[in-house]
Amino acid sequence: MAARPAQDPDHGETVVDVEGRRLRLRRLEKVLYPATGTTKAEVLAYVTAVAPALLAQLRQRPLTRRRWPDGVRGPSFVEKNVPRGVPGWVRSVELETPGSTKDRETARYPLVDDLAGLVWLVNLAALELHVPQWRVGPRGGVRHPDRLVVDLDPGEGAGLPECAEVALAVRERLAADGLDCHPVTSGSKGLQLYAAVSGEQSADVLRAYAHRLAEELERDRPDLVVSRMTKVLRGGKVLLDWSQNNAAKTTVAPYSPRGRERPCAAAPRTWDEFDDPGALRQLTLAEVADRYARHGDPLAALGPGAGPGPRVPTA
Repeated sequence: MAARPAQDPDHGETVVDVEGRRLRLRRLEKVLYPATGTTKAEVLAYVTAVAPALLAQLRQRPLTRRRWPDGVRGPSFVEKNVPRGVPGWVRSVELETPGSTKDRETARYPLVDDLAGLVWLVNLAALELHVPQWRVGPRGGVRHPDRLVVDLDPGEGAGLPECAEVALAVRERLAADGLDCHPVTSGSKGLQLYAAVSGEQSADVLRAYAHRLAEELERDRPDLVVSRMTKVLRGGKVLLDWSQNNAAKTTVAPYSPRGRERPCAAAPRTWDEFDDPGALRQLTLAEVADRYARHGDPLAALGPGAGPGPRVPTA
C-alpha cells in the first residue's frame, strides 16, 4: 500500500492510497484468527506480500468469496454478487448461475486484477477466494477451461501423507498423457494438483477425463483411493474429487487465505517436498509469504500469458 495512511480514530477507519485507489479500511486491529491473535492488518500484509502471484490466479476469473465478518470463530457466508458500496473501479461481470441455491438466474461477480481489489476484499473479511478453472474474455464471454484441477480430500483416518502418496500417482498418470501438474496444499486438510490445458476443450471433457482418472486410480489402489463421495467409503482413504472441473464449481485459489482455526493459506509446493510425505503440513500465511519472497512463484507456468497446455485425451 502506497501513501501514508490517515487515521480517523472516531470511526475506527484508516484511509489509504493503494496504487492510486483511495480506500477506507475499518478496524485494522480486529482479530480475525483468535487462536493466534492474527489481525486484519496482518492478513492485509500477507495479501500485499503475495499480490503478484495471487492476482495471477484470480485474473479474469469470476470471484466467489467466503466472508467471516467476526473472525473465523464466528459465522461466515458465501458471496457471489458484488456487495453494496462496491468501489466504482472494481470490474465485474454478469454470468448465469445454474443450480443457484437462491434461485437466481444470474449473478454479478467481481473481477479482481489489482492490489487495491485485494485490499478491498480483505477489508470486508473475505478470507477465502474461490475461482473456476475458466476465465472470461474481454467482452465477458465464458472461455473453455485453461487448467485441470485434481482435488485430493482425505477421509477420516487419512491426512496429508496419504494425499501426497496419491498425488505422486496422479502426477505419473498425468505425465503419461503429456500433462505437467503442480501441487498446492489447500490450507485446510488436503491438496490440489493443477495442470495447464489447451483451452480448446469444454469443462465437460475435462470433467470426464478427471473422472476416468479417478476410477482408474481407485481400481489400481482400492486401499487408498476412492472416486465416489459417499462418506462410508472414505475412511482411511483419499477422495479424488474429479467434480471440481464442473463449469459451475469453484476451487480455493492458490495463495488465498483459509478461514480455519489457524491462519493458513493454499500454498504452492515443489515436488521435492514430497520426498518425505510425513513431513508435509499446511503452511501459515507468514510461511507462504516468506517462501514467495525467497523463491518466487512455483505456479508461474499457470498464470496469464504462460501459454496453453496440451489437450487431454478423450475416451
